[in-house]
Amino acid sequence: MAWTTPVAVFFICIALMLACMTVWEIKSPTVMRKGFLPLETTRGDRLFIGLVSAAYVNLAFVGISGKLTVWFGLEAEPSVWISFVLSMLLLALIMRKG
Repeated sequence: MAWTTPVAVFFICIALMLACMTVWEIKSPTVMRKGFLPLETTRGDRLFIGLVSAAYVNLAFVGISGKLTVWFGLEAEPSVWISFVLSMLLLALIMRKG
């Protein structure tokens, strides 16, 4: 894996989220909740599911970025910042509504 700026930002965001979740859990203990996910979850459960989902979004984007270049006639592969934004939006959706 190449340590580029987007990769570093991604992992720094994960570390910050874990630190913030720890502080949040200490200040306000979580309760089980049922959202659109098919099971009752806590904040920590939703964070884990969201992070795994974000990782898959990033991997899928990296896997199809070459094909996107061909399909859309791009001069270069699309920026990984696109997958970063998409994965963070997915994470936010899971944390809020999951």
